[in-house]
Amino acid sequence: MNWRWIIILILMLLLVIFTAQNYEAVAIQFLFWSFQTSRAIIIFGTLLLGIIIGWTSFYMWKRQE
Repeated sequence: MNWRWIIILILMLLLVIFTAQNYEAVAIQFLFWSFQTSRAIIIFGTLLLGIIIGWTSFYMWKRQE
């Protein structure tokens, strides 16, 4: 088995453990919106949004040079 597959499997196992430990619903309120969702979904959504903002900022900065 390739070492990359081992790393991928370990990361997937950690993801499953993280999701299982953070499955409970939490209430989210922002301005006029209010909804309930899983804590894990909120954390992953925030992470994804941060990655998108980081990539966009980097490419815009790189383009100006």
